[in-house]
Amino acid sequence: MIPEIGVKGQEKLKKSKVLVIGAGGLGCPVLQYLTAAGVGKIAIAEFDMVDETNLQRQVLYGSDDVGKLKSIIAKNRLEHLNSYLEYEIFNLRITSSNSLNILKNFDIIVDATDNFADRYIINDSCIILNKPLVHGAIYKFEGIISVFNYKGGPTYRCFNPSSPKEKDKNPSPAQVGLFGVLPGIIGSYMANEVIKIITETGEILSGKVLLINIFNNTSQTFTVNNNSENHNIKELGDFFK
Repeated sequence: MIPEIGVKGQEKLKKSKVLVIGAGGLGCPVLQYLTAAGVGKIAIAEFDMVDETNLQRQVLYGSDDVGKLKSIIAKNRLEHLNSYLEYEIFNLRITSSNSLNILKNFDIIVDATDNFADRYIINDSCIILNKPLVHGAIYKFEGIISVFNYKGGPTYRCFNPSSPKEKDKNPSPAQVGLFGVLPGIIGSYMANEVIKIITETGEILSGKVLLINIFNNTSQTFTVNNNSENHNIKELGDFFK
């Protein structure tokens, strides 16, 4: 019914294939809204199991799911939401040895991970395969959203050029705390960017990073400069040393 989307936009959604890497706090709302929107094929890459501490923010899971694989539980919940779509699960961690083979089969990649090592592997794979990458990250009360490698636009390395190091590992929610609704908000923004890319509507967050602070109710948009050298990646390194 929305003129900007229309039947043609809905048909584009039905024909699209999206891979969501990570089915945690960010991945849950992304998966739910892409499913509700009618994205034709949705794949989930997640190797972790449901923990009781996840339930505060990972809304696809319930207390009865503790100890079970997130990928399987998420797929079952999504099928209940929309049984007309095709779902695929990869119960594994995306690494430099398997990422290219997995990512090549999808139109858009969603990075809903929580560590630098995975982000660089995903980013570099998207550059090699020429895939747009929708990215989100959260910390306490703040979250960021951006779209990388979109039609030759800036990559994640343009935004964060440093290579991952052990000392730079993200602190876990158990270490610093995390406001439960934050990933729901940021994840919804991520799903919004995916839908806009597929339907070719609106302004895409390419070359920009949107920062949202739900504690102060503020938002800022930062520009990311496009470094051409970051598009010259030909092979993947080992980011797990």
